[in-house]
Amino acid sequence: MAVLFIGLRRAHPRGGAELSRPNTPGVDLAPAGAENPLAMIETTAIHHPIAWRIGATALSLLLFAMPTEARAGEGEPVRLFNGTDLGGWSHHVVEPDVPIESVWSVRDGLLVGTGEPLGYIHTLTEYTSFELVVEWRWAPGGEPGNSGVLMRINGEPSGTPRAYEAQLKSGDAGDLYGFWGLALSGAPDRMRSVEDHDTLGDLTGVGKIEGNENAPGEWNRYEIRFDGGDLVVRVNGKKVNEATGADVVAGQIGLPAEGGEIHLRKIELTSIE
Repeated sequence: MAVLFIGLRRAHPRGGAELSRPNTPGVDLAPAGAENPLAMIETTAIHHPIAWRIGATALSLLLFAMPTEARAGEGEPVRLFNGTDLGGWSHHVVEPDVPIESVWSVRDGLLVGTGEPLGYIHTLTEYTSFELVVEWRWAPGGEPGNSGVLMRINGEPSGTPRAYEAQLKSGDAGDLYGFWGLALSGAPDRMRSVEDHDTLGDLTGVGKIEGNENAPGEWNRYEIRFDGGDLVVRVNGKKVNEATGADVVAGQIGLPAEGGEIHLRKIELTSIE
């Protein structure tokens, strides 16, 4: 999401802002050194057929009682984009008659966004604190455009939802924003603020320390760590920005369509909650 700031921090933007705008690993049912409950049930079943049914029931109750995160592999990376389709994702487009396939599709293992019309795709699952890896490029031979990585999406859907964004606009990767009143703090000389924006509400931004993008058409890698109120981003292995004071709320991960064809080959999240 590119935002043009003119004048002082409290400047009003009306008329001035241009918006181009699980693989589940195997679960060890017993801690190291303990007997495996499945093996215990199998051994019992060989000699006691009636006990087999009791043991199977006990195993089912054990599995049901385990936390969902543990069954999914707590702390293990989760591929949000599977390289095949948009399973696990939904969308919001400002022009409801436009099929999502004409905006976002999978081509040769890449997630491809055309950049228009305005809207975004988002995960079905909500996340709060996590490490997120996103690898992207602008279409080779095309004009680099504008997009972003939306995080903690919450509230009612809109063209640009209430969320935090790590900027993907060509040349601005590393800028951080909080839309629709979401708090964000950073170094005073890099703070940006606009009140009552037409499409973003009250927004706060923290400009990047320095850029580290590759040339348009080449692959880039975002490493984003959002831990409670602290947000740190790296581009191609280099720390380019950090912010604090973010609102700690659960929300979806999203990708906006804001102009320019973008390709993504990896979107992977590791929970740190």
